[in-house]
Amino acid sequence: MATKFSEITAAEMRSAMIDSQLRTNDVIDPAVVGAMAAVAREAHVPAAMGGVAYMDRAIALGHGRALNAPLVTGRMIVAAAIRPAMRVLLIGSATGYTAALLARLGADVTAVEEAGDLMAAAQAATLNDSIRWVEGPLNAGAPNAAPFDRIIIEGAIETLPDALVAQLADGGRLVAARREGAVTRLVEGVKAGGTVALRSFADMDVAPLPGFAAPAGFRF
Repeated sequence: MATKFSEITAAEMRSAMIDSQLRTNDVIDPAVVGAMAAVAREAHVPAAMGGVAYMDRAIALGHGRALNAPLVTGRMIVAAAIRPAMRVLLIGSATGYTAALLARLGADVTAVEEAGDLMAAAQAATLNDSIRWVEGPLNAGAPNAAPFDRIIIEGAIETLPDALVAQLADGGRLVAARREGAVTRLVEGVKAGGTVALRSFADMDVAPLPGFAAPAGFRF
């Protein structure tokens, strides 16, 4: 998914993204900002979309999926409080942009994706031995690699499967986006006593993930 843009042009767009979108909206953690300045977002979008790779918008990837806007990604990673050598489960890795950022932060990443062509694009764009790619249902996670210190769900959900909660270590943190009617909110929670109580910290426009719809009549 490489683009025709020069490295200089891409670097300029990354710098503008950081100054106009991230720093002005609470993404100021030096490590996160540094990672987002280093990872080529344009390598993770369809070639025809390279010119808008750094705009404040989601980018359609097919399969009803989208690469979240840079601010959404930045806010979620900051909330996850990633530290080197943490074991991170990424659900809905799509074309690998967030996986690349997490690896850049020193995490040991298990990236789960169910769309084979998206995973192939991610693997082509992200050559890093710190990332383990798992193709399978998003709501199943990667139980064979559990437990994880962090779980990041890269899309909006209506329900949080018990199978994913079970894969989070006690004291570990989960970050996601939760759909509440017409509103989507970024949420985070720490596992304690076998459960994760999610609290919202920002309203954001986040594309929904398949496999996380709530049964009729269900409410968080």
